[in-house]
Amino acid sequence: MSEKGDKAKNLFNSGFNCCQSVVGAFCEDFGLDFDTTVKMVSPLGAGMGRMREVCGAVSGMFIVLGMKNGYNDPKAFDEKKELYEKVQNLAKSFEDENGSIICRNLLGINVKKDNPEPSKRTDEYYKKRPCGDIVKLAAEIVEKELLK
Repeated sequence: MSEKGDKAKNLFNSGFNCCQSVVGAFCEDFGLDFDTTVKMVSPLGAGMGRMREVCGAVSGMFIVLGMKNGYNDPKAFDEKKELYEKVQNLAKSFEDENGSIICRNLLGINVKKDNPEPSKRTDEYYKKRPCGDIVKLAAEIVEKELLK
């Protein structure tokens, strides 16, 4: 059981998008205001604004990683290389568990750019979508990386 995984899933089940749920589970650990943070990452839900590209939970993992291991010197070549290696490792871990990091593949849909109108969060929505479990797994994967 992962406290962060459970928190991320609870955030998703309360209506936040995938990226907001993962990042929201960690933001206060890094001294970031929850409301500002979830607002900032809100465009990344549904595979970036319902374009069904990189899963929002995956984007969230990378943002959380950046909170801890990001760099702020544009000439920090070694730090950038180390961060990108960690990003690739997180993506591989997620893909190994789910078969893809792409939203539309995870949902089993062929639509590349979906209607911008978000789906209503009904009981049926939560029953048919794997997103709650995906968000939980993403939070667990990045939590494990942060504990290394």
